[in-house]
Amino acid sequence: MTILARVPPGRAGRLWLRRRLEVTRRGVDVLQRQLRILVREHDRLASVAERTRRAWESACADADMWALRACLSDGRRALRPSPPADVTVRWEETMGLRHPAAATCRPAGDPPPMACSAALAEARRAARTALQAAVDHAAAREAERRVARRIAVIRQRIRALEDRWLPRLTAAIKEIDLALEEAERADAARLRRAGRAGPGPSGDRAGTEAPGHGPS
Repeated sequence: MTILARVPPGRAGRLWLRRRLEVTRRGVDVLQRQLRILVREHDRLASVAERTRRAWESACADADMWALRACLSDGRRALRPSPPADVTVRWEETMGLRHPAAATCRPAGDPPPMACSAALAEARRAARTALQAAVDHAAAREAERRVARRIAVIRQRIRALEDRWLPRLTAAIKEIDLALEEAERADAARLRRAGRAGPGPSGDRAGTEAPGHGPS
């Protein structure tokens, strides 16, 4: 079904189409403003994600180094896994899109106290730092992904409006304009033909009766 199939006939249809065209253009403008804001936010989030990635990699390297030192000084059995940590995510919205803004990691309590070397204490500290860095990067990366997906959706909507709906509406308006112009020309032609045809039958009878009244 073409868009003209739903258009009212005549000038009402032309007005309907022009309103739809104006609404569509405003919709494109709104989407483009949203796109510009989201692109700027995505660039910022991509920078944060890259920064947190580097911090995470550095923290992991530091944790690996101290884990190796602790293993050499205290033995492998001293490197016991910790219980799962609690992660809290703070959310925010950008143009109606909800995404992570930050995340905090609260490690579980320390294992029961035992004699340990300075290397083991540093290994625990470095592991916690690496864990927080991993949480920071995960939140930043997820925020970047969500904004990127919304950008892709908005761009698709803009393309659909600009490549399909705007041309269809414009073509429909031109088509109905041509139909109205043709109808107006046809009406004008009928009026001209009626004017050239002269008075109708009643006028002819009046013209023949007038001479008959002269002799009386």
